[in-house]
Amino acid sequence: MFREMRRKKQLLPEAESLEILKKHTSGVLGVSGDNGYPYTVPLSYTYQDHKLYFHCAKTGHKLDGIKHNDKVTFCVIDQDEVKQATFTTHFRSVIVFGRAKILTEYGEKRAALESLVEKYSPAYIAEGQQEIERDWNEVCLVEVSIEHLTGKAAIELFKNKE
Repeated sequence: MFREMRRKKQLLPEAESLEILKKHTSGVLGVSGDNGYPYTVPLSYTYQDHKLYFHCAKTGHKLDGIKHNDKVTFCVIDQDEVKQATFTTHFRSVIVFGRAKILTEYGEKRAALESLVEKYSPAYIAEGQQEIERDWNEVCLVEVSIEHLTGKAAIELFKNKE
């Protein structure tokens, strides 16, 4: 169903790709946009149990795209180091393909918001709980169930490991 990566020697192990997703705080979500154009938007997220979670407003381009087509993609860049003298870039990145759904059940929404607080403000859990209560009716939570992911790195980074 998903295309095989052409440059297999640059494929990161799945465990390493998942660590990249866990480590970072932002990525770029791609959805089906207006008039057949893709729409991408950078956002903060959290990863748990092979799912990504993010929050957003209750209306907007991103949600319209998800409602039209729940198939999404998400990309995180782990490393991007330009090597001028060799006309290359030492990069590491992960691309996710999955299905997005807008969370409506209280428990799911609460768990997603608490996961975001734990990731971004671990020293402010109590204040985060208050923020959740204050903004509960204004926030939308989205879950992306990962169906496929690939991590890729510049071939030079693999050579440096040997």
